[in-house]
Amino acid sequence: MHSTVKNLLDIENKIKGLLSELKIDSKPKIIAVSKTFKIEKILPLIDNGHLDFGENKVQEAVEKWTDIKKKNFAIKLHMIGKLQTNKVKPAVKLFDFIHSVDSEKLAKKIADEQKKINKKIKIFLQVNIGDENQKSGINKNELGQLASYCNKIGLDLVGLMCIPPVDTDSSGYFEEMKKLNDNLGFNQLSMGMSSDYLAAAKNSSTYIRIGSSIFGQRS
Repeated sequence: MHSTVKNLLDIENKIKGLLSELKIDSKPKIIAVSKTFKIEKILPLIDNGHLDFGENKVQEAVEKWTDIKKKNFAIKLHMIGKLQTNKVKPAVKLFDFIHSVDSEKLAKKIADEQKKINKKIKIFLQVNIGDENQKSGINKNELGQLASYCNKIGLDLVGLMCIPPVDTDSSGYFEEMKKLNDNLGFNQLSMGMSSDYLAAAKNSSTYIRIGSSIFGQRS
């Protein structure tokens, strides 16, 4: 068994064990964050039936995934990095989910581009849950306004996404995100990475984004 497949199965078993202990029925999907890794390292996961992959640079994703997605229609590609408006056109063409919408300008550009090719992408709004100046994401106080705007222009808004401050206990942030998500009536929640995925699973995350714990450290 390839190391990436073994790592993924180990993570799935840990989540399953925790949720079983807590008597939680629903299980999050794992997005294998394949950014910077070559396709040779990703293929064993595809061959093993894994379908959700995450990238954070449009150009890298286009080069890496265009041909593979033509052969594997079931694969879902998630844009999890900051998306510049000038990269929206190729992003809309390739990705199935965008997790990082944080402004009306970006939302409008996505709406315009997907209309041109008759495609509906699933959208998460990125929340700057730790109020960090250096981090992307909408302030939680402006979230309702952005959500209303996205609905008005016809985006398929499914939930919220966050990246909590590093080197802190993420649990409190995840609890807050779950409340915000519930208040807005969304049923999808994108949170949790290699360091805090169990805390995310405990707080109803439906998509967990894991890179290094599956693929190893990036060089």
